[in-house]
This record gives sequence, C-alpha cells and structure tokens, in this order.
Amino acid sequence: MLGSKAMKDDSMGHRQNGKWLIKSTQKIFENPFFSVFEDDVVKPTGDDGKYAIVRFKTGASVLPIDDEDNVYITRQFRYAIGRHDIEIVSGSIDGEGALDAAKRELKEELGIEAEDWIDLGSVYSLTSITQSCSRQFIARKLTIGKQETEGTEDIEPVKLTLEQAFEMVLNGEITDGDSCILILKARALKEKWQ
Repeated sequence: MLGSKAMKDDSMGHRQNGKWLIKSTQKIFENPFFSVFEDDVVKPTGDDGKYAIVRFKTGASVLPIDDEDNVYITRQFRYAIGRHDIEIVSGSIDGEGALDAAKRELKEELGIEAEDWIDLGSVYSLTSITQSCSRQFIARKLTIGKQETEGTEDIEPVKLTLEQAFEMVLNGEITDGDSCILILKARALKEKWQ
C-alpha cells in the first residue's frame, strides 16, 4: 500500500501518517475497481477531523511503438466524462504482475503482441485524495493481430506517429493524464531505444 512505510502504530493502535494521526479507518464503499475509505484523524493542527481516500486497483499502461515510430492508441467512449477520449492502452492488474497485465491489455484492446518491453516505472494520479498507481511500459517489435475486447468495450484503434501524439498532448487533444505522461516520456526517451 502506498504510504505504508511512512505509517507507524502507537501504543493505542493509532497510525501516524506524516503529521496526521489516524485513529480509525472505515471502508464506506467498494466495487470491483476501487474502494473508498474514511479515516478519523487528528490533523497536524491538533484538531479532530475526517479524511477520505479513494483506492483504485493498481493498473498497467502501455504505448506500443513500431519500427517507423508509429504509436497505437485507442479512441473509446468514457462514461465518466461523457465523451470519446483518445488514450493509451490501460487496465487493472488482475492477480498477475504489471508486465503480464500490460501484455494482456495490449492483446485485448488492440490485438498487438510485442517482443521488447521497456519499464518506465509507476505514476500516481490525484495524490491528494487517491491511491491510483499505474505502471507504464513501452512495447517494441510489434506483431499486430485481432482485438479481443470485452463486452462493454467499444475501442477504435488509432495509429499516429509519436510526433503527432506528442503534438496532440501539447494541443490538449489527448487529455488523459496517464496517456499524456507516457507519451511525453516516450518522446523524451526515444533515442534510447533506437
């Protein structure tokens, strides 16, 4: 769990989290994708209070790049924002390692398999109120096959050059945070895999 190294229990079973003291934690909602917890806390000011945290399942994201520096991303409807969005391939880690999850999601969403994988580490979103971690990968030496999407997924493959994807991030046409970070990292590190 993120932050668990910083937490220490006192003699009353309270947990110290930075300058916050957590007296108790209650799970107030859970579904297959995330849980919401509410902590009874003593704030750094000494006042009693509450702090809510949304904990998402850990995810994996991948940007496949072919030998001509084309990237393969997705265009799909996103219920939460009520519109289609252009994004990298991403999904939850379901009992496997991050790399295996990235391979599975890439095969399902775009029908792509890859020989070479570059691990770019993890990113966290909205760290003030969430624990939302995504492990990021670049996939190289691609074999393109057939999509294997799930029932609720309506995913349109999008092929762009890495430079076009980079420009779309800068112009606000790609707005998903995980996608922006991975595309920017890929462009910055491009020379390392060539």
